[in-house]
Amino acid sequence: MRLPLLLLTLVLAVAIALSACRSGKSKGMADEVGPVPVNQSIVVAGERVHVGAPVVLWTEAKGYNAYSTSLHFGRAAEGVETPPEGKLRYKPGRSDAQGRLIVHTGQRDLLALQGAVDMFVIHYDVCGTSQQCFKVLHDRRALSVHFMIDVDGTIYQTLDVADTAWHAAQVNSRSIGVELAQIGSYALTDEAGLATLERWYPSDANGHYIKLPKNLGDPGFRDGGFVGRPARPDRIVGPQQGHMRAQYDFTPEQYDSLVKLSATLCKKLPRIQPDAPRDLAGRILTERMDAAQEKAFQGIVGHHHVSKDKQDPGPAFDWEVFLARVKARVEASTIAK
Repeated sequence: MRLPLLLLTLVLAVAIALSACRSGKSKGMADEVGPVPVNQSIVVAGERVHVGAPVVLWTEAKGYNAYSTSLHFGRAAEGVETPPEGKLRYKPGRSDAQGRLIVHTGQRDLLALQGAVDMFVIHYDVCGTSQQCFKVLHDRRALSVHFMIDVDGTIYQTLDVADTAWHAAQVNSRSIGVELAQIGSYALTDEAGLATLERWYPSDANGHYIKLPKNLGDPGFRDGGFVGRPARPDRIVGPQQGHMRAQYDFTPEQYDSLVKLSATLCKKLPRIQPDAPRDLAGRILTERMDAAQEKAFQGIVGHHHVSKDKQDPGPAFDWEVFLARVKARVEASTIAK
């Protein structure tokens, strides 16, 4: 009886192995056969640099290409003005304060770029999604920004950071810009704006969530079923440019990706310090810097720090928690130089 039992065991083992080969996996292989990994690298001076968050580059099928001089979304509706065909939305390379070109397009000199860039500017897009943001910036206003971070945490890179995006006026040549997808903040005296805010953030049993208007159509999220919720549940009111404004927080997914992107840029371009402009008491400024401070500052800023007419990223942006996370990630040396 021992020999037939051995033969039966061998036959069963072969059958299981053949079945596993046909199905493409066997016991213990579940982790190896998963979905194709998502790109997690940005481009700095022509070099791929790992970030650790989902990234879609301008070269990819679902990317947004700020180098293009054509309309990304096709012909606009009748009566909607669009830039002329062939118009650039960025400036090739980087220039110094005197306007001299110091990072030449195509050269991709990392050392020169490290000497040219010392500021990372955070915006909110007042569009709600990165798809809508690119439509407004690229197809309508002929502007650009290096990165957009959607509500689901996806980072879209539209330009190599060696090139100058048009996003923050006088600091464009020395800065990198990111647009966080969000409907933004509104003055407490702006009844229509506050009503817009509440339409975008209704609540259910789990608290407030982002409800996109139907006219935006498919938002283009990587996960079609994603529902965004603010990192802090309640509406936040705070000062911005000397006036009180209301805003809901950004999503946890956006903060996670922004922290990783910021730390990567601080490591790769070390003149960008992991800190923001502060007053004499050490508090993050809620107003524009004066000319002397702007000239001397090297680090991470809100758009409101460099323009008195801007409010972004708004009073709900959790600066101290965000900066603490960026500093911890930089200090842990988890980002390759």
